Amino acid sequence: MSTVSAKQFWFVVGSQHLYGEEALGEVKAHAQEMTDALNNSGVLPYPMVLQDLAVTADKITSIMKEVNYRDEVAGVITWMHTFSPAKMWIRGTKLLQKPLLHLATQYNESIPWATLDMDFMNLNQAAHGDREYGFINARLKKQNKVVVGYWERAEVQKQIAEWMDVAVAYNESFNIKVARFGDNMRNVGVTEGDKVEAQIQFGWTVDYFGIGDLVAYVNEVKEEEIDALFAEYAEQYEFDYGSYSKEAWEASVKVQASYEIALKRFLDAGNYNAFTSNFEDLHGMKQLPGLAVQRLMAQGYGFAGEGDWKTAALDRLMKVMSHNLNTGFMEDYTYEMAAGQEAILQSHMLEVDPSLASNKPKVLVSPLGIGDREDPARLVFDGKAGEGVVVSMADFGTHYKLLINEVTAFEPTVPAPNLPVARVLWQVKPNFQDGVKAWIENGGGHHTVVSLNLTTDQIVTYAKLVGLEYVIIK
Repeated sequence: MSTVSAKQFWFVVGSQHLYGEEALGEVKAHAQEMTDALNNSGVLPYPMVLQDLAVTADKITSIMKEVNYRDEVAGVITWMHTFSPAKMWIRGTKLLQKPLLHLATQYNESIPWATLDMDFMNLNQAAHGDREYGFINARLKKQNKVVVGYWERAEVQKQIAEWMDVAVAYNESFNIKVARFGDNMRNVGVTEGDKVEAQIQFGWTVDYFGIGDLVAYVNEVKEEEIDALFAEYAEQYEFDYGSYSKEAWEASVKVQASYEIALKRFLDAGNYNAFTSNFEDLHGMKQLPGLAVQRLMAQGYGFAGEGDWKTAALDRLMKVMSHNLNTGFMEDYTYEMAAGQEAILQSHMLEVDPSLASNKPKVLVSPLGIGDREDPARLVFDGKAGEGVVVSMADFGTHYKLLINEVTAFEPTVPAPNLPVARVLWQVKPNFQDGVKAWIENGGGHHTVVSLNLTTDQIVTYAKLVGLEYVIIK
């Protein structure tokens, strides 16, 4: 996918000098054993790096300052092996500008009743330390994540892994740059937004470019480059010539190949990892980019149509969070309202993300009723089945708000031979009537990002980190 630099997480273990050097040596040994085991579990997407024991305020403050400074460190995982007086943590925790996870666990799974003495109690008093440490985080209003359970258990490791993905996405949020080719679709409300506030709150940079800036890149693409990319299409997709001659069909597809090459060069030259297009602004373009956009989304670039930069940035954010698996831009199109079969058909005029494809996509050329340009090529496929979450962001004038709806996606069973675009079907929770009503009443937009790999909890964790209002529909 569009690259994210290598990340790591620092493991900071709390204790104090009260128990002596021998006890601290045992704490360090336990922490190293846990670090090695968690890194070797195959569950965590990023490595943990054990730091010096957090036994003084100066040491804690020094660690947190270093975390802020080092770009490769995406966050901090803390564990209170013993009782660690919380006033030692105040300065460092206040300074910390990256995500924080409090792992409420213990080195030993069970209490050794037969040999239990006060030495063991003092050394293994995480229950005591967790409450002292948790109090100070709550008082500081730190939006930290708390994961509770024995550290060797799969469900605990899974929660740490999911939080790591959110933490990396939070850091990446400050690197999201959206290139807008043209403005928003005229007369549409939900795609508008305060770009300055988005940069302040989320870290997103949003830049406008006239479509001529992109056309200049398109004009520089060489025929041999187009032919090479077309050959790649032939290896990866089925070709559906429909009623077109082979020559006319290939000419249309090669226009999209030139767009893909030009778009990628333009975005990479400016370090942009998300972009928008607008069918109302195509001066100098033969087609609306379709296949080209789909291919770039599959590589990890965020996208949304009609100039919707908020959804494009959100798409990039969730792609980072999900490792670009089963996650992409979507639009509510048509209801299925047959009793007992209620669902929503998701699609777009061209640009449905192929990371959601359940079958081998086919390249199809078909007229587009808007934009007044040549017939564009696009990838057509059916969407995957699975439990997922669909997210929309809107600017309410006084603040941004995130709408989160849990959905169940399913593969279509009825063919749609006349539909020239990809389709994704899902049922909304808790049910069709209540889910759709709540979405509309809360101002959820028609442009969304869906993920069959992320959870509501992960989206909420991010929202809390950036102080973003959210509504959950499930």
